[in-house]
Amino acid sequence: MADRAYLDWNATALLRPQAKAAVIAALELCGNPSSVHGEGRAARRLIEDAREQVARLVGADPADVVFTSGGTEANTLALTPFVSRAGDKAPLERLLVSAIEHPSVRAGGRFTPDAVSEIPVTAQGVVDLDALRGLLSKGGRALVSIMLANNETGVLQPVREAADIVHEAGGILHVDAVQGPGRMALNMSALGADLLTLSAHKLGGPKGAGALVRAPGIHIAEPVIKGGGQERGSRAGTENVSGIAGFGAAAEAALAALEADIVRMRAMRDALEMGLKALAPQAVIFGVDAQRLPNTTLFALPGMKAETAVIAFDLDGVAVSSGAACSSGKVQPSHVLAAMGVQRAVSEGAIRLSLGPATTDSDIEMFLNAWNKLSKSLLKERNGLAA
Repeated sequence: MADRAYLDWNATALLRPQAKAAVIAALELCGNPSSVHGEGRAARRLIEDAREQVARLVGADPADVVFTSGGTEANTLALTPFVSRAGDKAPLERLLVSAIEHPSVRAGGRFTPDAVSEIPVTAQGVVDLDALRGLLSKGGRALVSIMLANNETGVLQPVREAADIVHEAGGILHVDAVQGPGRMALNMSALGADLLTLSAHKLGGPKGAGALVRAPGIHIAEPVIKGGGQERGSRAGTENVSGIAGFGAAAEAALAALEADIVRMRAMRDALEMGLKALAPQAVIFGVDAQRLPNTTLFALPGMKAETAVIAFDLDGVAVSSGAACSSGKVQPSHVLAAMGVQRAVSEGAIRLSLGPATTDSDIEMFLNAWNKLSKSLLKERNGLAA
């Protein structure tokens, strides 16, 4: 059995061998991809090859892929009043975001705070489409942002249905899809998304690379980073050639292994959840009755504190998370569970487990052994307090 079990793939995935090889090869090149000499053209070729690989991952045109420094920058680039569809250049007036979005979306991008409204979710963590219709009916053309799959619960969102509702109201739909690649089939046209956010390190690429993918005819008039003509004017600055090359290689590898990885991860997740509940029947698995990613489990045990549990698992060689890894290591109550109506006393103990292609049965066994130890300790402590 390995010394440690890594069960935090939703925070960052292990670097795929193909991506590592692509990064190393790219680092050997010295050319600036904007230069016209041979060295520059070689660097440019790596970027354009990666653009094609990322486009294939989501069924898009390579010309519509804009590389960024990651998902957060891609979200910020997308969330602007100056997104337009061919033939309609009028600025958008409102931003509607679901209550379970990543903080980089909840921050509102380049909309003023008074222009941002929140779409509620059900108790299972699924966006309330009736509420979306109601918000859109209040008037004012809107940009709507709904994630593909929640990073904490793994719950899949009704993006296709939301797209139809948004487009009928004359709006534009942005989808934060960073948790999808490598865990589910993904086609931008089938989803109906106008803008799609991706992040390299979530699918086994290097950190520091991401992309915003546009549907045909969608244009963003105001880039976030200005000063150069890179990325067809959408994002100034010399491109991160090695990061982008690794991103492309990871995208290609994730797509090739997708079907087998889904089957394997789902089987391990189901075994994990069965063992978890067998050891502690009182444990609550959030979003269990909704469609979820095949690799994600968010659970809590009444009386358990997330910070204590994360440390206990770590000491036993198991890396888990208290939820989203976006707060500089801080353990704090989940806004996702709050939106689902979960009582704070329960949500404060929520632990996220997320698997990946390299997760093994031994990793699951290590977790269950650690969980057996922790849950028994909690039960003993509770019984002692009750005596």
